[in-house]
Amino acid sequence: MTYLETMQMFASPQGLRGEIINLAATCGLDRPCFTKMLDYTIKLFETQGLGKEYYGYHNITHELEVTYVTLIVLKWKSIVNSIKEDDFKYLYAAALFHDFDPQKSVDKPHEDNVIKFLTSDTSLGQLFKDANLDINIIMVLILRTTYPWRGELKEHAEEQIAKCFDSSPITKDSPEMRDYYMRLGWLLSVIDRVGGYSLGDFAKAMDMAKKNAHALAWHPSFIVKRSVAYFEDLLNIESEMCETVLHALPKDMRKNFMDAVTGFLNLRQQEIKIHSDYLYENLRLVPKIEAMRSRLDKDFQAGLFEIYNELPTPLQINRENFIKTVEDTKTILNTLRVGSSDGPIIGYSKGGPLENYVLRSEIIDGNYGKHNTVFLEPIALKMGYWGLRGGSEMRHLFTMQAHSMNYKYLTSFALRDVIQKRVDAQEKAEFVTKFDPERWDYYRIEL
Repeated sequence: MTYLETMQMFASPQGLRGEIINLAATCGLDRPCFTKMLDYTIKLFETQGLGKEYYGYHNITHELEVTYVTLIVLKWKSIVNSIKEDDFKYLYAAALFHDFDPQKSVDKPHEDNVIKFLTSDTSLGQLFKDANLDINIIMVLILRTTYPWRGELKEHAEEQIAKCFDSSPITKDSPEMRDYYMRLGWLLSVIDRVGGYSLGDFAKAMDMAKKNAHALAWHPSFIVKRSVAYFEDLLNIESEMCETVLHALPKDMRKNFMDAVTGFLNLRQQEIKIHSDYLYENLRLVPKIEAMRSRLDKDFQAGLFEIYNELPTPLQINRENFIKTVEDTKTILNTLRVGSSDGPIIGYSKGGPLENYVLRSEIIDGNYGKHNTVFLEPIALKMGYWGLRGGSEMRHLFTMQAHSMNYKYLTSFALRDVIQKRVDAQEKAEFVTKFDPERWDYYRIEL
């Protein structure tokens, strides 16, 4: 199977599962306990609402991708001055569970909670026993994936790591083995941050970056800038281990990663140019109510759909009916254009009657069926244009239109902190349903 074919299988956890089982067998991890460990991981994530549809970076797909890439790296025999083959199982187990935090209130996992889960789950304890694994070593590797590895986070992790080393007969009286496993933890940490970006094209990389931005509570305007900094840290501050990992990957995967790096660098240059034009060349961003004649135009629809595709997959609401809703007279549709009302389209706001949407089953909106509420879909804006208030202007124009059409309420999704600011600003906003750990909540405002 080619790597392209392999990547095509990553659309589902089951596809990844099959590839991991095959790779694990080549690394000597072919005992039933390792397959059971893998299946248990998938079950845990999916039952906790952390499957591939979860709006966040740290879902089951991320966990399996890190495990897959770890096994790819382990097949490279000369890595890290030769990893002992008996330690392959430790990296395998740590990769599988490194981000599993079932009690997390935000997407970014809390390593202490991960450790608490590992030490308290009896089923997992039995699986570790069957695999002849010292849980203390697994915990060391996971704790070393703490990011960023500096400041208070690093100090706290090091304290926990020291306790694990003292508790393990493998490392208790061996400074050499402690250094060895710290290096393995560093290896896993870099694989954790490189892996997913090596497994697809730039569209996948951007989708990952947007989800990671959500996990770290970044505003969309910071995605490209901080992604560039993220990669620069890997390639410069952690160059030794990053180069080690990259050299252990097949050529296609190395290319994918470097294409992601150069893609974000190019976007950053474009972003700087856009912001410079906005500040110094009086670049105008013009919101526009689109007439039905424009909305029926195929080129117009194709342009909107291209922007729609830049949204993270979980935010692509009603994808199969996108064009149909654009043509629907009940749909409110505004665009954001550059320069003038006839300039290039760089974003849009779109929505319609609440009854036209199938929302998450957890949402119970008492206004559903009363035809008094308009639903605003996630605002779509091309990368590079966030932070210039274009999104706010489109939202404001959409709200004005909804009010003129005699809607009493507007509902939508937004980050919890954003909604709270609107509540605090007395915008007549209220939470309807909160979702943890995504913190991407459903809210209502009175028009």
